[in-house]
Amino acid sequence: MTATQTASDGLGGRLARLGRILGIGDGYDQVAELPSSAGSEAGMTRQRREVERRRALYDDIGNFLFAHDLDLTPLNFGLAMDYITGNDLSIEKAVRAILADRGRLTNGIAEQIIAEQRADDLTPDTLGEMLVQVEANLDALTGIADQSSTNAKDFGVALQQQAARLTHDTTGGEAISSLVSLTRAMVEKTREVEGRMREGQKQTRLLQKNLEVARRAAEQDHLTGLPNRRSFESTLREESLVARDGGEALSLAFCDIDHFKVINDSHGHDAGDRVLKFVAGLLSRISGDRCHVARHGGEEFVMLFRGLTVAEAAKVVDDARIDLSQRNLVDRKTGERMSQVTFSGGIADVFAYPEPRDALKAADRALYLAKEHGRNRVYIAGDSEG
Repeated sequence: MTATQTASDGLGGRLARLGRILGIGDGYDQVAELPSSAGSEAGMTRQRREVERRRALYDDIGNFLFAHDLDLTPLNFGLAMDYITGNDLSIEKAVRAILADRGRLTNGIAEQIIAEQRADDLTPDTLGEMLVQVEANLDALTGIADQSSTNAKDFGVALQQQAARLTHDTTGGEAISSLVSLTRAMVEKTREVEGRMREGQKQTRLLQKNLEVARRAAEQDHLTGLPNRRSFESTLREESLVARDGGEALSLAFCDIDHFKVINDSHGHDAGDRVLKFVAGLLSRISGDRCHVARHGGEEFVMLFRGLTVAEAAKVVDDARIDLSQRNLVDRKTGERMSQVTFSGGIADVFAYPEPRDALKAADRALYLAKEHGRNRVYIAGDSEG
């Protein structure tokens, strides 16, 4: 058996397991399980063809993933399947456009394609509108509860006063006695409602607090603690308006850790995660009211500089690049010194493009050229394309 065949068999096993997780068929496992009494010859032939079709599909998907160094994740598997089979025309078109422009995919680009194709399901704007509406409803509920509690207290006091007067009135006889009993029962009921109101208010305030925690979680990358892509896109829109109104420069940087897959393959994903957190910490030291840093996905980070030209922003990013390249990182688990960890960057002037997202794409193209020309360098969009 050749080395190629051995690798293919290992790939087949991994793809078959992932296929079962995704619920799209058993592929390789079914080859040796064709029943000897499956019925007619035609029926067995159809079943063999179906198994071979699945085998071919798994091979194509696996070849696609490994050709582009994509991690074997359900999201990447689904993207590859949609592209190869044409199940999702928008995915197929997006992948073809990237391949025509850049020649290959990365984990970050794959994640971006998937996110963009799902944008209609839940955009940052619609999520924000939903949260605002929920908070408005909670505020209204709190106001009603507070008012109801006040009214209930006033009503209880009035009933108690009336009951006290009726108790000392001896002319009403049995009717007055019944009214007193009924009034006292109503007072007790009112007190019970007040207790429920207080508990309801407590639960509402707790829900509001949890909603704020959920909002922060939805906008934060759990691994690095940095804002995530959704949060950054919102910040990009807001900062664009502020900078434009104030006549300020606005520059955007796209950064990507070089050879990150090699780090994962050589030292494991735990070490890779620690490298991501280290780089995130290095970049976050630059951030402030006028500089925003976020994890864009995978090993990619984005930075936004208000008040800095592209040349000034490139200097800041390049200083961070030099700082990282001079670090001697050690695999904490094994004590082994890691190879030099570096990143490449692309910078763009946000206002040099019709839309902020166009500037993001321009910075991404500059990043790609930095990677293509040797990595561990920072390119400015436009300058690097000539």
